[in-house]
Amino acid sequence: MTTETPDLRSKVQELIDTMINPAVAGHGGFVELVDIQDNRVYLTMGGGCQGCGAADVTLKAGIERLIKEEIPEVVEVLDATDHSQGTNPYYSAGKA
Repeated sequence: MTTETPDLRSKVQELIDTMINPAVAGHGGFVELVDIQDNRVYLTMGGGCQGCGAADVTLKAGIERLIKEEIPEVVEVLDATDHSQGTNPYYSAGKA
């Protein structure tokens, strides 16, 4: 059973659009909201973020921290990206 409300989805999407994507765009990346289940946000990372060696740091130290600060009801942010399919990562996995 999911506990997502339309209001929670819209708050997360607005944060992605106004703060997160402008920040990761500098590295050629973008973030998309996939789903929210039980106050857990599932995202995919694309462009320079997909396959980037620093994607996990960006997700936990940047994106998750910001979302949880701005929207306290979010308990966790999870990466649903298939990073092995990244074609142009900002940092290659071996050099991060």
